[in-house]
Amino acid sequence: MHTGGLDVKLGLRSNLVANFTVNTDFADADVDTLKFNLTPYKLFFPEKRQFFLENAGVFNFPLGADSNDLLFFSRQIGIDPITGEEVPINGGAKVTGSIGNFELGAMDVDTRSSGPNPYANYAVLRAKRSLWGGSYIGVLGIDKLSGNPFDSFNQTEGADTRLVFFKNLVLNAYATQTRTPGLSSGQTNIGAGFNYQTNWLEIVAQRRKVGANFNPEVGFVELTDCICDYLDINFKPRPKLRGVRELNFEGFILHAPFTNHLLQTQEWQNTFRIEFNNGSYSDDDIVDVFTQRLLTPFNIYKNVSIPAGEYHWARHQLTYGSPQDRRLMVNFFERFGTYYNGDLNEARVRATYRASERLSFNFAEQWNRFRLGDTTDPSGNPLPPGSGNFSVVFGSFQTNYSFSRFLTLSTLLQMDTANNQGASANIRLRWNYRPDSDLFVIYTAGQRFASLVAANPPQFYENRFAIKFTYSWRP
Repeated sequence: MHTGGLDVKLGLRSNLVANFTVNTDFADADVDTLKFNLTPYKLFFPEKRQFFLENAGVFNFPLGADSNDLLFFSRQIGIDPITGEEVPINGGAKVTGSIGNFELGAMDVDTRSSGPNPYANYAVLRAKRSLWGGSYIGVLGIDKLSGNPFDSFNQTEGADTRLVFFKNLVLNAYATQTRTPGLSSGQTNIGAGFNYQTNWLEIVAQRRKVGANFNPEVGFVELTDCICDYLDINFKPRPKLRGVRELNFEGFILHAPFTNHLLQTQEWQNTFRIEFNNGSYSDDDIVDVFTQRLLTPFNIYKNVSIPAGEYHWARHQLTYGSPQDRRLMVNFFERFGTYYNGDLNEARVRATYRASERLSFNFAEQWNRFRLGDTTDPSGNPLPPGSGNFSVVFGSFQTNYSFSRFLTLSTLLQMDTANNQGASANIRLRWNYRPDSDLFVIYTAGQRFASLVAANPPQFYENRFAIKFTYSWRP
């Protein structure tokens, strides 16, 4: 099978750029690194596709000081959020840049139906008015139209501001709302907070109220139906100790009841970090205390679920990273303690070895050992005793080799025992034969894009060989 596409970049003026794409192909995008979700909430994976990455900061609308929540998240376009399967894009256009004191972004993308995903159109508009010293006030609007008769549209709108005072005090606030068919209330998300930072002290605080039906389908939100209060204090002295660059004594608390004030989740943590002049460090959680209420069973692994209920547990962490200026750099991580109704040990090692200026290796491996109490299947039916005793191993091995400045080869091998198809590979050869023009030869066996839903659902597995040729010119 062969296909073609077209990407056009046009400079409208010195600070304003237009991008157009037709039958877009993302074969050259980096694959996602495997993660195992230990929470009943979504995992965040960053955008890696070039069309959406260019000038992406224009559309940025953060929602949570304690999370990766975004009102607009471009990964919701062109990727199935459940399986990670790519959804074909018919075409798209965007204009980004600045005019005077205004920063502007407009985008329109059209996707065609693929499997369970109906055709859809996404329109996004962002405007920010620059104020003093990095301050701004802005608005964002998103309109999604879909061929799904039960979810034919989803609209999102919001206003936000960032105000900087005395260079080290930042106040921020936002108010947002969504519209979804069949819903009439509980669709707002309002928050405010501040960040105070000096050379030795940093304080971050935020309060937000997220409605039970707040549903930004083209955004990313971990927690809904919550009154989320967050406070983080980090004391950062630089004592005159030989070899020591900085000490960190940090503590935070997240208190997040439902909007009916019944506790949903809570976490408080005390951390000690030390950074050395040679780049090595230690990052240790003295204690990390959780409270979590599950309204439905939490499917943690294959057919194993943790029953609904309220749970309390505490964990501890030890981390060491070696000097960052060596050929061989290693990171050791151990996290242990209770977990829901049992125990969990997490052990991880990461290593980077620069064999030469041309060749480097990266290795990462994590082992999670679960010893849980009573477990159920996802429907809530009890499982036999001992079903909560299992281990999950996942990791990756990556090599990068530069034949020259213009010809590179990279390979990424990943494995995850929690997935029935637990191994994946990505091999990519890139030849930059002229400025902004490339030839890619890519083979993928396994997952390319990770799921954005909670728990650990089965991932889309594909075998794909692609040759992508790009040629750019300036008229």
